[in-house]
Amino acid sequence: MPQITLINPNTSQDTTAMMTEIARKELPPDFSVEGRTARHGVAMILNASQLEDAAEETISIGLLASAKSKGLIISAFGDPGLEKLRAGCSIPVVGICEASMMEATIGKRRFGIATVTPELVPSFAAKADALGVANRYTGTRLTPGDPVDLAGSPERLFEALEKAVRECVELDGADVVIIGGGPLGQAAHALQKALAVPVIAPIGSAVRSIVAEVTKRAAPAEHPT
Repeated sequence: MPQITLINPNTSQDTTAMMTEIARKELPPDFSVEGRTARHGVAMILNASQLEDAAEETISIGLLASAKSKGLIISAFGDPGLEKLRAGCSIPVVGICEASMMEATIGKRRFGIATVTPELVPSFAAKADALGVANRYTGTRLTPGDPVDLAGSPERLFEALEKAVRECVELDGADVVIIGGGPLGQAAHALQKALAVPVIAPIGSAVRSIVAEVTKRAAPAEHPT
């Protein structure tokens, strides 16, 4: 049974458990998943400095996990350490931001992002540019108030993100909206079920991406006859 390791670059064990459970439900039955939590850092990444600081710990966890895993998911929306971790291990590595953006642009759709972290917005634009999908990105709509406080109240988080999702579509012209954040995973899935607007939950995007990569590498090579 191929094992996937989900890395939480935040230090919250509860967030790791929540995200791992989401990934488990998204995985095919012949895959398993293990969650790993950053030992150093912050409980929720809120700005570029914290995102940069999380990269080293993420890479360290990933390199250790690669010995027994078939694939790694970096489950923070800024994808800290993604490129260096890919370069440092021989198994597939995906980040939830990259995976969700690539899924969002299937069919040349325009995508917006709804999230709680205003100081990370420039990193979203930079990621879209690096992936070559900046022309499909309609911008980010933010929830009001303190991100940590809001994330701790599921009902208020849902209501605030719902409003941001609708603004992405009605004001910015997005065809699909990404919920920007691993810790927002439960809200993302609730919004998918509640809204007619297409909503992308990044953990699910990453799971589909990593399963495709692992399956591709496991397939026997075709040899010419």
